[in-house]
Amino acid sequence: MKYLVVGLGNIGAEYEGTRHNAGFDVVDKLVAGADGSFAPDRYASKAEVRWKGRTLVVIKPSTYMNLSGKAVRYWMDKENVAKENIIVIVDDIAIPVGTLRIRAKGSDGGHNGLKNIDALCGGGNYARIRMGVGGDFPQGHQIDFVLGKLSAEERVEFDKMVDAAVAAIKDFTTIGIERTMNSHNHRKK
Repeated sequence: MKYLVVGLGNIGAEYEGTRHNAGFDVVDKLVAGADGSFAPDRYASKAEVRWKGRTLVVIKPSTYMNLSGKAVRYWMDKENVAKENIIVIVDDIAIPVGTLRIRAKGSDGGHNGLKNIDALCGGGNYARIRMGVGGDFPQGHQIDFVLGKLSAEERVEFDKMVDAAVAAIKDFTTIGIERTMNSHNHRKK
């Protein structure tokens, strides 16, 4: 079985370690843990790793966040991955730092990366892991907040959440989305 694992973020050193790159952080950890590595490819950096007999095609779109759908559509088609075998990892300002929320499908929730994926891939019926990055910012300063770095205290909680997300991705590929949601939702990691 083949799966497409998509970590959303923005390319470039200036975005490393920012809240908006939570998806990149998760897939980096997933691939490193499988002794894999990313290589530049069409619309994304791509790695391929194995987990319990499954092939995970892991991408970090190089299209920037707001055009993530272009990379997801390309790799979904190129690798012939069914939509039910796609999982997208994304930051979410509506969830406290350290909490992740897994859904089988859903709305874009105002997230431009998900909005573009929905538009180019035929709706929101794909699994997603929403990574809580908090939302403690003054009105009108959302962009500065999501492109900002985590505090040392937040980083501790965030790193635990990254580990939990990696475990959830592995579960998604072996026990399915419903059991993964039951195992990983509703708990601070």
